[in-house]
Amino acid sequence: MSAICSRKIAGRNCILFRLTSLASQAKCNNLYRSSVKALNGHRQIQINHVVDKCQRLDISSNTSYYFMIGSSNFYRKFIKSQRCFLNAKNIEVRTNILSSCRSPCFLASQPFVEELALFRSLASVQSPNRVPAWDVQIIRLFHTSSSFQAAPVPLLWIILKPAQKLFAIILGRSIRKWWKALPPNKQELFKASARKNKWKIVVGLCSLAVVFIIFYFTHLEETPITGRARLLVFGKEHFRAFSEMEYDMWMEKFTNKMLSETDPRYQVVKKVIGHLSESNQDIPQVTEFKWAIHVVEEPGINAFVLPNGQVFVFTGLLNVVSDIHQLYFILGHEIAHAVLGHAAEKASLVHFLDLPSLILLTMIWAVCPRDILAVVGQWIQTKLQEFIFDRPYNRTLEAEADKVGLQFAAKACVDVRASSVFWQQIELVETIQGQRKLPEWLSTHPSHENRAEHLDRLIPEVLWLH
Repeated sequence: MSAICSRKIAGRNCILFRLTSLASQAKCNNLYRSSVKALNGHRQIQINHVVDKCQRLDISSNTSYYFMIGSSNFYRKFIKSQRCFLNAKNIEVRTNILSSCRSPCFLASQPFVEELALFRSLASVQSPNRVPAWDVQIIRLFHTSSSFQAAPVPLLWIILKPAQKLFAIILGRSIRKWWKALPPNKQELFKASARKNKWKIVVGLCSLAVVFIIFYFTHLEETPITGRARLLVFGKEHFRAFSEMEYDMWMEKFTNKMLSETDPRYQVVKKVIGHLSESNQDIPQVTEFKWAIHVVEEPGINAFVLPNGQVFVFTGLLNVVSDIHQLYFILGHEIAHAVLGHAAEKASLVHFLDLPSLILLTMIWAVCPRDILAVVGQWIQTKLQEFIFDRPYNRTLEAEADKVGLQFAAKACVDVRASSVFWQQIELVETIQGQRKLPEWLSTHPSHENRAEHLDRLIPEVLWLH
């Protein structure tokens, strides 16, 4: 198994050097001593790695690599140890810490460790404005799918969905006005008739619920690779037209920002995608795709794959990853979304919940005595559905893509431990910048900390795939 990039060692030594100055000011003394002790306790082990499978990465059989024992746990403990000086009120102290990350000691590699050939080609074209991940300004938090393509659906459904909601609102409001216009005696007659036929009404509602349940269980399918049971109403053919439309939209938006195929950054992404695809040819779903690479000159930290195999990678993401191993995992994660058909799955869930949502929306507008109350009720209904169904389900899909993406990366013979380190780095960057942390239950994605811990638990399971 290849080793984690030596940049982490230099980065840790750099930060601990700055911690020395803080300790001299009688700040974080105990914390500094414990951090130094932890760092010294991690021995460097030199190993000769001879794996024919990794020759596609231009790794020589005579190359020696170094790695840190338990590096993932070390990063988590070290990140937590930064709370003392990251929360310091002295702005000058924090400025010194940030400036230290720009200093050569952070960027310098250990002289006895060689860079991977692919990542060296990426580093050779870094723009003068590129800064290390510790000082990057996160314009948009990295997430695995952009908001637009998070749940693509068939074109007809896109057109009819707003009309369905509008119809439910008009119907409910009409029922309310009709009821108010009835004379009191007729209202009493309707109430008496409802009480008289209450069991028929109950049987009708139960029959509707049974049909709803039967529909659910007759549309369950097994997720490829993981074997998870899921609801799938739409097939791949339903998304082809929409994927092409979405692809045209992105191409029109980024027409003047696409990197040429001769750009070294494009070549790096192309080689990574190609190696991931070749290493996972034993999976039928992977062989069905013809991957098309698009590298966009955008500062946002983002990458996504459309259901038709169109891969979009922003240069902002390439500037943040510390080594080629992290890039393998991220792109493997994105490919996993497409291979597992998460877009169709999410659209199926929304479609399945449409009928009860429309019935409830109609009842809200029919029962509420005023429009303003109906609007509030509709907002509450929307938020409840979002936080009870949509966001938890999205977090489940993200965790599944992490698991499968980690397997893809492991079969490509890269250091899968870099996956959890990536999220620990992003967490540390946000902490340094003082960004507010959104509770996980409010987010569509798992928190960085939980994501790193989840990957650490999965890493031992995929090591045998190397």
